[in-house]
Amino acid sequence: MAESFDVVVIGSGPGGYAATIRCAQRGASVAVVEKGFIGGTCLNCGCIPSKALLASAHTLLLTKHAVLMGVDVTLATPNWPKIQTRKDTIVTAFRKGLTGLIRSHNIKILQGRAVVTAPNKIRIETDNSPMEGPRFAGTQIQADNIILATGSEPIQIPEIPFDGRTVISSKEALALEQIPGSMVIVGGGAIGCELACVYAAAGTKVTIVEALSRLIPMEDEWVGRLIEREFKTLDIDTLTSRKVDSVDTTGGMAKVLLEDGEAIDAEKVLVSVGRRPVVDNETVEALNLQMSGDAIAVSEKMETNVPGVYAIGDAVGTTFLAHGAFAEAEVAAANATGGDERIADYSLIPRAVYTFPEIASVGKTEQICKNEGLDVSVGKSFFKANGRSVAHNETVGQIRVVKDNATNKIIGVTMVSATATELIAAARALIGTSEEITDISFPHPTVSEVLKEAAEDAFGLSLHNPPKA
Repeated sequence: MAESFDVVVIGSGPGGYAATIRCAQRGASVAVVEKGFIGGTCLNCGCIPSKALLASAHTLLLTKHAVLMGVDVTLATPNWPKIQTRKDTIVTAFRKGLTGLIRSHNIKILQGRAVVTAPNKIRIETDNSPMEGPRFAGTQIQADNIILATGSEPIQIPEIPFDGRTVISSKEALALEQIPGSMVIVGGGAIGCELACVYAAAGTKVTIVEALSRLIPMEDEWVGRLIEREFKTLDIDTLTSRKVDSVDTTGGMAKVLLEDGEAIDAEKVLVSVGRRPVVDNETVEALNLQMSGDAIAVSEKMETNVPGVYAIGDAVGTTFLAHGAFAEAEVAAANATGGDERIADYSLIPRAVYTFPEIASVGKTEQICKNEGLDVSVGKSFFKANGRSVAHNETVGQIRVVKDNATNKIIGVTMVSATATELIAAARALIGTSEEITDISFPHPTVSEVLKEAAEDAFGLSLHNPPKA
């Protein structure tokens, strides 16, 4: 007889593991099925490894500018093998810790590819994905409720297919064995700009090609222009309103041909034009899941069109943010265990980009307010006038606060600075909230998450601490 659980979560990324733990905390019997490494994309080839590389790159830049702080040091050079080893060690340690944390809540971990064959039946198959622990191919399990947290993958441009060697995705870019002499990055969004900072600091000649008129196009124009200006100090070339026509990789190097006829030679071409949901076709067909393009369609309760089946995170295509998945996991877990919760306002989930300098925002941007015809006032403050920023030689950037004149309430905050991803948690409070602590979203990964975790732990709700004895 197939083993049965109150809730089975498919996928162990930020949304998946948060949902498993929260369901267990609410008294449910829970299993999580993972076809790759525990922690999903964020932990293994996304948030955590990219921030580890960015930290090494930041250290390089700080050392190069140490003379400005009155500190004489020998010129810093990157030891790439050690940088990569440090990154891998961090990832491995977190993965081991997360695995132990999940098990400490008496959650069963099943390694393999999950195929949902009916609203309460799951078949586990094996594939060639790397994973740790025994595989459970052929296992059949039952679930009263299912939470789909199957994540996303890099979007591939048909004209520029990945080959894993010269034309690469962000996954390969995080694990290159050597620092390339040159790199063209196709796409000036968050991932492309973050990796541009890593490799430019390490000595790579980086060129970003962005089809839209500015970098970081999801934010206001002033943000993109400021970042473009600062990227010049890192010797990053930015080509906006430009499109790549083709890439020729014959002969080992890449020749990137732009639509206007310009050609750029590079050792590596990183295609970073966004991510798309990963949804198992067999599961979609077996359940007759309603889709919204590539994503699973869900209600504000994270319910699919199939009773007892929920979906969260990148699979539903809402935020493509780890902390967005955390917020959705809270809702799905509550509802899968007898609650009646709804997702909080998505506009109150912060956005964070870990470039040099960092970018963070929450609520409405100035452009959105303009598009909606709102009468707003915009307050500005600059880091060059801040005492501690000057003391730390981190004076680049500004904060803009948007006030709705009709209600006299703050409805948006956008900031660019060395510490923007930490400050945005405090900015969230400016907009005002009456939500419970578990509904307040902090960017991930940031030091400020420690505050939320401590507050949740006081109520016995921490996701990242083992259960209290």
